[in-house]
Amino acid sequence: MSEPLPTTTVAAALQQARQLGLDRLDAQILLSTALQRPRSWLLSHDQDALPPELADQFMAWAQRRAQGEPLAYLLGDKEFYGLTLRVSPDVLIPRPDTETLVDWALALIPTEPGFKVLDLGTGSGAIALALQHQRLQAQVTAVDACPAALAIAQANAQQLALPVENLQGSWFEPLAGRHFDLIVSNPPYIAENDEHMPALRFEPEQALTSGVDGLDDLRLIIAKAPLHLNAGGWLLLEHGHDQAAAVSSLLKMHGFGQVSTRLDLGGNPRCTGGKT
Repeated sequence: MSEPLPTTTVAAALQQARQLGLDRLDAQILLSTALQRPRSWLLSHDQDALPPELADQFMAWAQRRAQGEPLAYLLGDKEFYGLTLRVSPDVLIPRPDTETLVDWALALIPTEPGFKVLDLGTGSGAIALALQHQRLQAQVTAVDACPAALAIAQANAQQLALPVENLQGSWFEPLAGRHFDLIVSNPPYIAENDEHMPALRFEPEQALTSGVDGLDDLRLIIAKAPLHLNAGGWLLLEHGHDQAAAVSSLLKMHGFGQVSTRLDLGGNPRCTGGKT
């Protein structure tokens, strides 16, 4: 007769995760997700035995997290602007700093119907869906060149029952002859040789880098946006913390007025925009 397998308790599993280098919160989130229990349950059941298959799943997640894989990819979702969004390695993980762009855009969208908004490089759909959720009367269109990313954006729109129009194509390619009152974008803006890229190795490189100075996609968007903006329309762009001056200059060069920059949660220049 074979001996019974040793059991792993909740407390022992969390301790093993800490020995791998996980912080307490990440370990608790992963274990509560595996168990489909709230984190508060773990505290009052720390001596409960884990089913072997769940213990194995938790430790596999813990090892991946210890190797640097983002928590959002392990869990499959991320909260952004009050919405829970599906994410995968095909899309950039939405960041809190991008809510600065959403706040600015919402201040420009009127309550009357018919206002047309375009989100370029939508990824998970985070910006477009946040705007549509807050301004149901607006007509929101989202574009992404990556079919896998667009599938995630479409799935998120369906899950949230939000009527965002999703189109596949590179930047303005699928929008011939169309005009908008507001264009927003969080495009790739990291330089290709940036020292921070190794820390972002689990996220899609095409959503992060843009040429030797990180400005290639920003240049393209700024140059072509006037062809797709109605008179008095706005272009709002997220960019790197040290790119505000360059983006401001590009906007002015292409005829935008009222150019200004907004700070992110950390006080860094994060979004710059202008009006046609």
